[in-house]
Amino acid sequence: MSLTQALLEHKERRKKNSNAVMTMVIKRSKPNPAIHQSRLGTDELFMAIDPDTKQLVYYEDRADQSRGILHLDKSLLVDNPSLSLHHDKQVELLYFGVMSLACDNLINFLELIRLAISYLQDCYIDICSPEVLSLFTDNFDYQHLRRHFVKGLLVDDIMGYKIFVHEIHSDYAARVDNFRSYDTVSKDIIHRWTYPLVPDVMNFGKTATKLERQGMYRALEISQSQSAVIGPFTVIGSGTKIGNNTKISNSVIGEGCKIGSNVIIEGCYIWDNISIEDGCKLQHAIVCDGVIIKSGAVLEPGVILSFKVVVGPEFIVPPYSKVSLLQQPIEEDSDEELEYADSTSVMGSQVDKSDEITSKVLETHFTPASELGMGGAGHVWSTCESGHEEEWRHSVAPIPKDKIMEAIKTMEDDLGFIHDDSFLPPSGELIPNSNDSDDDDHEDSRDDSYYFEKEVEATFLRAVHENIQESHLILEINSLKLSYNKLTSDCAGALFYAMMKCALDIPHSSADGLLQNVQVVFTKWKKALTSYLNDKDEQIEVILKFEEMCLESAKEFAPLFTTILHQLYNDDVVEENAILSWEDEKKDADEADKVFVKQAQKLIQWTLMDE
Repeated sequence: MSLTQALLEHKERRKKNSNAVMTMVIKRSKPNPAIHQSRLGTDELFMAIDPDTKQLVYYEDRADQSRGILHLDKSLLVDNPSLSLHHDKQVELLYFGVMSLACDNLINFLELIRLAISYLQDCYIDICSPEVLSLFTDNFDYQHLRRHFVKGLLVDDIMGYKIFVHEIHSDYAARVDNFRSYDTVSKDIIHRWTYPLVPDVMNFGKTATKLERQGMYRALEISQSQSAVIGPFTVIGSGTKIGNNTKISNSVIGEGCKIGSNVIIEGCYIWDNISIEDGCKLQHAIVCDGVIIKSGAVLEPGVILSFKVVVGPEFIVPPYSKVSLLQQPIEEDSDEELEYADSTSVMGSQVDKSDEITSKVLETHFTPASELGMGGAGHVWSTCESGHEEEWRHSVAPIPKDKIMEAIKTMEDDLGFIHDDSFLPPSGELIPNSNDSDDDDHEDSRDDSYYFEKEVEATFLRAVHENIQESHLILEINSLKLSYNKLTSDCAGALFYAMMKCALDIPHSSADGLLQNVQVVFTKWKKALTSYLNDKDEQIEVILKFEEMCLESAKEFAPLFTTILHQLYNDDVVEENAILSWEDEKKDADEADKVFVKQAQKLIQWTLMDE
């Protein structure tokens, strides 16, 4: 993103109000809150912003992942006739009026307040005035920029300093502060959301990188066996050698790596000058420079191997393990440990120096090298107290199924808790306001539908590329259904669109080739689609979605409409009564809307006879 506009706004605001000491960059988006990778790795966030002045009036981040219920002080509502509330877990637009308050004279006034709850990301980019430096000097006990400094500034009535926000839409800005956000931002780069900051344009390495089909990036100087398979959304660095029958997908391979034969690498970040011998299997791991993984070794999801670690042959590194040549100190955050943990001090005399510091000031936890297999070298760091919960939350590994279910359950509980009439927060009871603008509701509904369909399509494509089980795909789409408050028919239409779009994107040279692609996709993913086709209305939604595709986004299907509809009928995706009801709905439609009904007349007549 360019900071030009944000800087200009900050300077103009400072000219009018000298107390405007800080401008925070935020970004509005609509990801799936239940399974979104980066959100489950960070604190829960609430913000309240004046939509007219863009002043930040409330900020709270919760490290304890507690229930998503927000209590606002009455004085905050009195001073701000309109507020825009932003909660990074629940994507939902609500309008509230206050039913009862301790101060009766505020009731009519507060009933006019409009609270819009939507998803907003804090990009952690701040434009600050010189006063901010002095504030840090005066408040030397601040430990957290947001939790202490920002929140402290908002509640300070003496100095009168103010914080404002600058919202970006099409630009990209994100913060990497744990392994999951590292994975998320890396995938965004590979998927070209950060253009022109993408591998083939920036050429970060020594040689040029070429973008190929399905998001594959290859350096020009690599050695790859003809039997090796490189999957989509993979980056291969210069000087890397890949052996026979090796499979790599959704991974980043650095420069100068040596990968043997019959190796499987999925969802990993392999840095530079790494040796992976024959028969190894790596899943969703990060491997730092100079690591040696000997033949037959396995890295389970979530593993982190630090610089120059050696994993012995046939050794299985357990999930979420962190392995380093350095021994793990018991105490944390001392200056000596920060120096001792510097990665540049791993080898040679620096290791001796680190060991000397460790022996003098720390008790250490030592894991024998034999625990990494024969010839292994490294120490497995144990997790701290209550650290097991954070392991999956901050890992590059996929979110465990039970954690997704837990997130969905929490979301359902929160929604039920919010709409519970018995719930009375300190500032009064919030109930739905029936006087909202119908136009705003309609526009927001269309906006939600667009984002919902895009989320379903992205989820399905990820399931295809990463070979995710159908049951897991259904689980993820169900979480989207809950977060966007959609019907089962909406899920059916969105998933059908994603499946047909996938078939269209698979290379084909003729109509027969396209039909074959459709058959392949539906053979593999039919169970997921039919789980949303339990009644006639949902099946009709699929037919209407197919019509829409043929007329607008995928006209290549138009000549094949009847053939594919017949195929869906034969495969028990749609039934006779759904096809006949679809025809009946079109009787009073315009001629332009009857194109495919007329095209499918032979099929409809045959269906009548069959019935």
